[in-house]
Amino acid sequence: MSCTIIVGGFFGDEGKGKIVAHVAHKDKPSIISRGGVGPNAGHTVKVGDVEYGVRMIPSGFVFPDAKLFIGSGVLVDPNVLKAEIEKVGVDGRIFIDGRCSIIEEEHIAQDKGNEHLSKKIGSTGTGCGPANVARVNRLARQAKDLPELKNYLIDAAYEINSALDRGENVILEGTQGFGISLYFGTYPYVTSKDTSASQIAADNGVGPTRIDDVIVVFKAYPTRVGEGPFGTEMSREESHRLGITEFGTVTHRERRIGVWDKEMAKYSAMINGCTIGAITGIDHVDPECYGATEYSQLTPKALEFLKQAEEDIGVPIKLISTGPEMSQIIDIR
Repeated sequence: MSCTIIVGGFFGDEGKGKIVAHVAHKDKPSIISRGGVGPNAGHTVKVGDVEYGVRMIPSGFVFPDAKLFIGSGVLVDPNVLKAEIEKVGVDGRIFIDGRCSIIEEEHIAQDKGNEHLSKKIGSTGTGCGPANVARVNRLARQAKDLPELKNYLIDAAYEINSALDRGENVILEGTQGFGISLYFGTYPYVTSKDTSASQIAADNGVGPTRIDDVIVVFKAYPTRVGEGPFGTEMSREESHRLGITEFGTVTHRERRIGVWDKEMAKYSAMINGCTIGAITGIDHVDPECYGATEYSQLTPKALEFLKQAEEDIGVPIKLISTGPEMSQIIDIR
């Protein structure tokens, strides 16, 4: 039995989707369950030549033998959910906790129409902030209130804990990143709830004593979409010179690029209770590492970076992504 949480260590877009997909194929969980805010975060998974971008269903869906859950702490947009279920073909194995709050059209309108959120904060406009306000005010509808979702309803917390009692493996999948946590991030330029590993466990009704590992995913060159402080940010010209150009999965805005942030990585690892470090984008540190699948294939430049990163976060780095495709990874767990 093992329960593993996977979360982002910087500002999001760290490549969590790929890490979840890889860990799922290797650890073969019976359940992959999502925590986090809602459809304001997107995850990209590339399998061969096919690239998937998902905002509601767990990015571990590419492992076909797992049931897919959305935990009670997550906001659900029924339109986004139904479109994704149809697009990626997971009907029959995706389930939603009946206590999930619903994002209404009015929440999306409020999000887009609020100048503070849309202009100053850089909200994604998906309605998550206003929907969480409605939830706190005890005005929100829940998934169990919608007939259109009745076939997907489940008590996710009960099912997950029962699976752990049976000795099965479970992955709890976080969204976004530590740097935009409502509690620990660069307030006010943050999302509408906490994004740390503790919150992902709580979103799924899993107590802290049941967590075996916390994998925190860090990008070799951290990125940020939207407004807010970014202490190690480089100029767009410099990032383009390095060949690093990325765009947000949800907003399609060009991501801001920075260099490794030692202090933030250390603090993030501490708050998240990191037990295993994962690094993505090592091929940007040294392009010669692109596509490597064995530790012995890493170059001295990459090894030097990883050694320093391990010292910074204080735990071993056991997952190293060497490219966007799911198989381009080194796993020494």
